[in-house]
Amino acid sequence: MSDADWPDWARAGYPHVWLPYAQMQTQPLPEAAISADGVRIKLSDGKDLVDGTSSWWTACHGYGHPHIIEKVTEQLNSMPHVMLGGFVHEPVLTLAKRLTDLLPGDLNHVFFSESGSVSVEISLKMAIQYWRNQGDKRRVKFISFRGGYHGDTMSAMSVCDPEEGMHKLFKGVILEQFVLDLPRDKAGFVGLESFLQREATRVAAVVLEPLVQAAGGMKFHTPEILAKIADTCRRYDVLLILDEIATGFGRTGSMFACEQADVIPDIMTLSKALTGGTMALAATVATDRVYDAFLSDDPSKGFMHGPTYTGNALACAAANASMDLFEQEDRLGQVALIERQLTSELADCSSLAGVTDVRVKGAIGVVQLDRIPDLNAMRRRFVAEGVWVRPFGDFVYLMPPLVIGAQDLTFLTKAVRTVLAEWVAER
Repeated sequence: MSDADWPDWARAGYPHVWLPYAQMQTQPLPEAAISADGVRIKLSDGKDLVDGTSSWWTACHGYGHPHIIEKVTEQLNSMPHVMLGGFVHEPVLTLAKRLTDLLPGDLNHVFFSESGSVSVEISLKMAIQYWRNQGDKRRVKFISFRGGYHGDTMSAMSVCDPEEGMHKLFKGVILEQFVLDLPRDKAGFVGLESFLQREATRVAAVVLEPLVQAAGGMKFHTPEILAKIADTCRRYDVLLILDEIATGFGRTGSMFACEQADVIPDIMTLSKALTGGTMALAATVATDRVYDAFLSDDPSKGFMHGPTYTGNALACAAANASMDLFEQEDRLGQVALIERQLTSELADCSSLAGVTDVRVKGAIGVVQLDRIPDLNAMRRRFVAEGVWVRPFGDFVYLMPPLVIGAQDLTFLTKAVRTVLAEWVAER
């Protein structure tokens, strides 16, 4: 989009906004969105884009679902927010109960916050205090895996991939954790075992995105690998934190990715699709074992953490409405259809020069390339094709709203094939 195509409000305000993941001196002008409905985003110049990213994987029910709008409006009119310090309210308690009923095992205790990264911070803090409340002050380190990504706040950065991630600048400032290769075979698990034999008494928890390492490269692993990691944690008495911020709420084909491996983590983090893409909300959910370690006559053993907007009533109303839709509409059936269609329609990309892999998991489709020399140019080409697809790193991916129909999904996959064919021709 050129400056001439922008509305007055965009030209006036843009010099004053600092955009995410952007070098503002060289960043191309972003698209000016004015509305969104269903699976489409409308631009200020009148162009409609079919959304292939669900607005960073949040809009699982599409945009403007009338049920969510209705419930949020009702809550806005009665009580948009009240502090949880000294109060509770129906939306937060109802949501906590619904989440724990839906989650596997005894994940029975929900701590709410506003963002996925903060929910990870909370999980790390919770894991360390779990051990300290029992008198063990040695367990202050975390094991995470290369290719992983858990957020942009300071402690969350420490458990991301330090080399492939976006946080190299902060090396030497953020805490150094144990970042290992994700074990994928017998040798890998022997290595993990050997490491834990040496270091388990210093490790508070293992942190992992189950089945899909999302922002770190959309790298997949099998339920069997997840199950073996969980078993290893149990045998060495190390907590397991599963980051389901990207994978939760149906994206991988089950409501939560860990269900495919029959794994119950000690702590789980949730966000993104929790409110159906309407507003910020996150949850850190603990098992009875973890929660019970904080119960004491000693006030200092309580969990002293409290985001200002924790359990925001308006966001909880949106999340409850989103949960209604998962109960009333067959989202997992829709994911199965999306998975089959993505598998079929992206398969041809594997024959293109420079394409190193094509992979699909649930409602996630990935085309891996050997390189993308100009991400911004490729993104502009997708807009010209009438789709919102945002490649990054060295891959193009699709994570559309779970409600997308077959025709719109074909429109997305055709755009991917078209743009990549041009990219090959220009190599």
